[in-house]
Amino acid sequence: MKIINKELLDSLTKEAQSSPRKRKNLNFHPALDDPMNRMLNALEPDTYTTPHKHENPDKREVFIVLRGRLAVFFFDNSGKITHKTILDKEVGVFGIEVLPRTWHSVLSLESGSVVYELKDGPYEAHNDKIFAPWAPTEGSSEVDDYMKFLRKAALVES
Repeated sequence: MKIINKELLDSLTKEAQSSPRKRKNLNFHPALDDPMNRMLNALEPDTYTTPHKHENPDKREVFIVLRGRLAVFFFDNSGKITHKTILDKEVGVFGIEVLPRTWHSVLSLESGSVVYELKDGPYEAHNDKIFAPWAPTEGSSEVDDYMKFLRKAALVES
């Protein structure tokens, strides 16, 4: 049995805040080859999630906000934002399902944000994600400007 409570979210958030990447996940699936990967993912505002998609093998991904606020972006093949959703349980937007072969990224808008994430398994690092060729790679000097762009886009009414 897995219980998700405030203490668990607080502990995971603390780990994310002290992590160099400013995020931390906690797997609930017992092994990486589980057919359904389930995890908590704590994301701080300074973390960068490189836009990516899941194809070959195709995988669905679901984000359900437990605490905080996150923007989920969808992009076309050239990197133009085609849709965004703000996950915020306080306003009644609790989650989103990302279909396979869809460019997407998540941006934390509030410290302490945690999502419950589900993704088709198995997890195999070599084929789990295809990173967008038009987006900066994690750790590159362009990340700060790109995150400013995404933050600004998150604030624009759809």
